[in-house]
Amino acid sequence: MKICGINKTTLLDYPGKVACTVFLGGCNFRCPFCQNSSLVLHPETQPEYSQEEFFSFLEKRKGILEGVCITGGEPSLSHDLGNFLQKIKSMGYPVKLDTNGSHPTLLKNLIKDKLVDMIAMDIKTSPARYSVLTGISQPDLSSLYNSVELLKNGSIDYEFRTTVVKELHTEQDFCEIGTWLKGAKAYYLQAYRDSEEVLQPGFSSYSREQLEHFRSILLQTIPFVGIRGID
Repeated sequence: MKICGINKTTLLDYPGKVACTVFLGGCNFRCPFCQNSSLVLHPETQPEYSQEEFFSFLEKRKGILEGVCITGGEPSLSHDLGNFLQKIKSMGYPVKLDTNGSHPTLLKNLIKDKLVDMIAMDIKTSPARYSVLTGISQPDLSSLYNSVELLKNGSIDYEFRTTVVKELHTEQDFCEIGTWLKGAKAYYLQAYRDSEEVLQPGFSSYSREQLEHFRSILLQTIPFVGIRGID
């Protein structure tokens, strides 16, 4: 398993905790608005951090860090993820996993084995438009449905979230997402931000007023809807 990057301190990636973030390479989606294109398209060209180096860092940060966030790319593709998480947990750190939800069986096993404490699942768009926003002609929607139900009906802490892109998302998408995620504990709208690392640069964000409108739609079926990334 290749560790492609480490953010040694973050107050944003693991809600309510001072954490570090580990970046793993590779992804089975090709979302045009992805902020980590190098990790997705060319993970083999990224620098590699040894696990020894990482666990030495965690040992030194005991008493300072309160959690570890695993992100990507898509972490569920990484070989030996379970053993990696087991080592982190054995050091006393809570683990948050970011995922696109395409591997529900793995998520189920990680939860059963108590190797994760929180899961953040990206909801790319409404189910009918997943092929457009993931770059996959026939995405496995049944796996996404299973992951959503696993989180909604389980006991693990979780959130759903969507990066909202003005050129790609519509009001209708959020009407359909609201139906799909009805009763979910927490859902976040994340304002899109352009950067050099975006897989397909040039998109833009909706205004706060427009995001608040989408939020009002979602609140009809989801008790808590937050907005991130916009002033």
